[in-house]
Amino acid sequence: MPDNPLRGFSVDRARIRTTGHDLQRPECILAEPDGTLWSADARGGVMHIAADGTQRFIGQRSDPRFGAATATSSADLEHKFTTGTLPNGLAFAANGDILISNFGTDRLEAMTRDGDSRVLVDRIDGQPIGKVNFVLRDSKDRIWITVSTRVNPWTQAAASRVQDGYVAVLERGALRVVADGFFFTNEIRLDAQEEWLYIVETTGPHISRMRVVESAGGVALREREVFGPSHLGGYPDGIAFDAFGNLWCTLVMVDQLIALTPEGERLLLLDDGNPAASRTLLDHMAAGTVTSEHMMAAHGTIAPWMASITFGGPDLRTVYVGSLMGTTIPYFRSPVAGLPMVHWK
Repeated sequence: MPDNPLRGFSVDRARIRTTGHDLQRPECILAEPDGTLWSADARGGVMHIAADGTQRFIGQRSDPRFGAATATSSADLEHKFTTGTLPNGLAFAANGDILISNFGTDRLEAMTRDGDSRVLVDRIDGQPIGKVNFVLRDSKDRIWITVSTRVNPWTQAAASRVQDGYVAVLERGALRVVADGFFFTNEIRLDAQEEWLYIVETTGPHISRMRVVESAGGVALREREVFGPSHLGGYPDGIAFDAFGNLWCTLVMVDQLIALTPEGERLLLLDDGNPAASRTLLDHMAAGTVTSEHMMAAHGTIAPWMASITFGGPDLRTVYVGSLMGTTIPYFRSPVAGLPMVHWK
């Protein structure tokens, strides 16, 4: 096997550039081959950033074609899409629409590139879904979602390591749970062959993986195992594969960017955390006494509360970093290309 291109690599802070301005909670970023970026926005929609840097906010609004199916009135649906919405994870649907895992409305939604929005699913087995965190589409056009917790308020689950997160799949028009019992399920990714699903357990704090099994009854997940260290040194949030097979991962609050090699070895690529605040956070995490004050004190300056990783650019070697507290999107060059996502054509 050739040498791993990430061995000996670290992000040169002097070479980090930014795109976008006045963003609000750019948690997840989608990149397209023409240089276009789409980032989640806390105002209730997405920010479209063109290749030349010009940007336009696109807010969610009700689509009258679907109003009767999802609300008692068009006014009710409009209210739902303008209050409480908090787009989190994003993915492209097969037709180019944007799939939104909405952390505010607790639903999986679809939005056209002009903003017309509709609810895809808001219940599972007759019950509210819970805190929908992330969405991923695979090559067979199945839609995978993660639900961090059903605890209300969700902050209790984040602070006390509740293990009620799950992964569900929307297949053949129905949403069903395929794996559960996770520590605050966050981002998920499939490897290049779509043989394994990698699952971030933020309060684990580790990454698990499960084998993807095809069957007549629908896709299933089997053989759950922890991938890499059982404690990653912080709260893992976003992940993305590169073409070599390294799994890049953000550690939110301690604000480190790491990678796990195909063998599961942890490599540190960038450390932008506040050392004292990070140490306090980790100590309280271990003791089970984490508070919001400990969390708020821990962050860096490049992408405060690093949340996601996206590969883009014409050669897929430009790395964009999403964040929960940032107002812009930092980016830098990688020594290895990212693994093309299903929409990359």
